[in-house]
Amino acid sequence: MAGGGSRPGERRGGRKPGTPNKVTAELAGLARAHTPEALAALVVIMNDPEAPAAARISAATAVLDRGHGRPRQALDYGGDGGGMRVIYLDAIDAAA
Repeated sequence: MAGGGSRPGERRGGRKPGTPNKVTAELAGLARAHTPEALAALVVIMNDPEAPAAARISAATAVLDRGHGRPRQALDYGGDGGGMRVIYLDAIDAAA
């Protein structure tokens, strides 16, 4: 009885693709319940002149990321002729 197990490309166990993870969804729901308090704590740290600069910057960045989303990241690499090329992911995201 050689050759047991699943064949390449065959799935036998686990969640089917697209099925939400119930534990992750429950955890996200619990975390969302604390969003106002967490945001308020970040704002307090951001505005505290006695807090270390690194903590204030980190809190400000977290507040901005949640309010406006994270900034798009540009990728650069040496193109033909050694010149630098910049690819903006906005165009790729729009096509998806």
